[in-house]
Amino acid sequence: MDQSALSIATIRSLGIDMINKANSGHPGMVLGSAPALYTLFKKELKVYPNESQWFNRDRFILASGHASALLYSLLHLSGYDLTMDDLKSFRQWKSRTPGHPEINLTDGVDASSGPLGQGIPTGVGMAIAEKYLSALYNKNDFDIVNHYTYILCGDGDMQEGVTYEATSLAGHLSLGKLIVLYDANKVTLDGPLDMSFSENIKKRYEAINWQVIEVQDGNDINAISKAIKKGKKELYKPTLIIVNTVIGYGAPKQGTNAVHGSPLGNDDGKIAKTSYGFDHEEFYVPEEVYDDFKKNVFRRGKREYTKWNKLLKSYQKQYPNEYKELMSAIQGEYHLDYDEFIKDYQINDKEATRATSEKVINLVAKQNKTYLSGTADLASSTKTTIYDTHRFGIDDYSGRNLFFGIREFAMVCIMNGMTLHKGIKVSAGGFLVFSDYFKAGLRMAGLMNLPIILPLSHDSIAVGEDGPTHQPVEQLAMMRSMVNVQVLRPADAYELCACWKIAVETQDKPTALVLTRQDVPVITKANYEDVCKGAYVVSYEDNECDGILIASGSEVSLALEAKKELKTQGKDVRVVSMPSMELFDIQDEEYKNKILPKSIRKRLGIEMATDFGWHKYVGLDGKVLSVNQFGASAPANIIIKEYGFTKENVVKLYLSL
Repeated sequence: MDQSALSIATIRSLGIDMINKANSGHPGMVLGSAPALYTLFKKELKVYPNESQWFNRDRFILASGHASALLYSLLHLSGYDLTMDDLKSFRQWKSRTPGHPEINLTDGVDASSGPLGQGIPTGVGMAIAEKYLSALYNKNDFDIVNHYTYILCGDGDMQEGVTYEATSLAGHLSLGKLIVLYDANKVTLDGPLDMSFSENIKKRYEAINWQVIEVQDGNDINAISKAIKKGKKELYKPTLIIVNTVIGYGAPKQGTNAVHGSPLGNDDGKIAKTSYGFDHEEFYVPEEVYDDFKKNVFRRGKREYTKWNKLLKSYQKQYPNEYKELMSAIQGEYHLDYDEFIKDYQINDKEATRATSEKVINLVAKQNKTYLSGTADLASSTKTTIYDTHRFGIDDYSGRNLFFGIREFAMVCIMNGMTLHKGIKVSAGGFLVFSDYFKAGLRMAGLMNLPIILPLSHDSIAVGEDGPTHQPVEQLAMMRSMVNVQVLRPADAYELCACWKIAVETQDKPTALVLTRQDVPVITKANYEDVCKGAYVVSYEDNECDGILIASGSEVSLALEAKKELKTQGKDVRVVSMPSMELFDIQDEEYKNKILPKSIRKRLGIEMATDFGWHKYVGLDGKVLSVNQFGASAPANIIIKEYGFTKENVVKLYLSL
């Protein structure tokens, strides 16, 4: 058996053993794609396991994350911090080898993956980041940013709509350093692929400006190697390499869905190993295999890493400012100083928070060189344009305005990839109601601790004439319910600036900024420290507090109007602005009781959205003025009145407590 055959047999056998020991996992793609990934790692992938976060490494995403045993085997053999004991703990409690790859658990994993469809868009984001940073910082003889993004996907990824959204954009942007290996085994969990899918993938991808190369035999490592090299030579098109494989190769039930998501078991596992000519005990790795990876993956990576560091030192001497900017960006050091900016706003000035947001976006861009802003085809409505730059695209990849097209799901997944790449802070806007489209991508951002920013406008029934299809009702509650996602709904320009500062300087979670279409008055003169706590008293009672009005966003001004009217009726109330439930919830009990004293049980919540989640703050004795139905098509002022968001109705509801 030659060296390559032995190494591939070892990879396959480790996969079988890991899944059998866990009695859980997906051997099909592990066995089918082992030759393709072995070829990529051995021949082309530029990584250095001793410095797994090296900035100029090639990125690799296992889009089909259920084949994680394949990736873990390769990482272990390549010399990453992943031991044999880790492989033996596959899918177990507190193990570093979870069922699907997770960046925070496993050394060498560049993206958490598993929800099919999201891996390729994430890779598109990495390729965009590489394009932008190389255009901005590379100089003659100084290719500081110069690497490829590789992805392994399967038939399931090709069926997900978000994959097409992202690959269409990648072709349009001519992302030549993006190479996708497509394991075309023609089997899904339910059975043969042709039960549900009969597209000509080759023609589809050629139609969207991709180079497509087909490898007829997934075991032909020479053909796979040639295809990857050809992909790297194509500068103006991303490359799709269709690798025709046999799912569960070597197992008695190869080629069927029976080997997709169930362990082979000891008997069938042994038969498969025998077919590879590999007759050893479980978890055995011949020394020649370790040597194979050390001579190729490890040594190539060390050589490239050393060469890049020397280049970087010379770059630092010749371009100290650019060096400092890039290093700061890689570390995620982004800031916003808005003190001078906010002085332009006075009490009772009126401006939609989406309009204020656009001004702040330009301030962020001015203060942070590697901040980019984008939109899902709604720049004029969501107000996301950076003024003094141009569109990111084939004409100039240093442009800072990203046009994702009407692709909300892909937009967020691409933002995740850009952020994973590091060196970039990105925000992108859309209508709040369409957060439904990208929720799954936002969930992955929360899981991966990615500080993307989503300025989402048209935040309520005040959208008006566009009607209930465009008027969000339940979306606020949906996003607030998500783990590790912070949702900020500012009341006016002052709160908006503080919310943007929070978003820009956050490093471990995504932020949704919920913005109005309609003008709102400046009412708060809020400071950053108050807004950071999630809720604060915007107007105290004059003497003894009779009750509390709690509101967010545009409804804070309504609460203040109602307070004045209640005062004329002998009711002395406190008004609390709550721009962020999440931030308020993490404050200590002393602060929370200071803002919402437990002794004051007369509480009215006010928000133009579903009341889901509000009863935590108003209590069993309180009420919520909310929208627990769909909106309607009419001018905004009519809808707001008809749905009860008037001073008179707030007073009436409060007096009914």
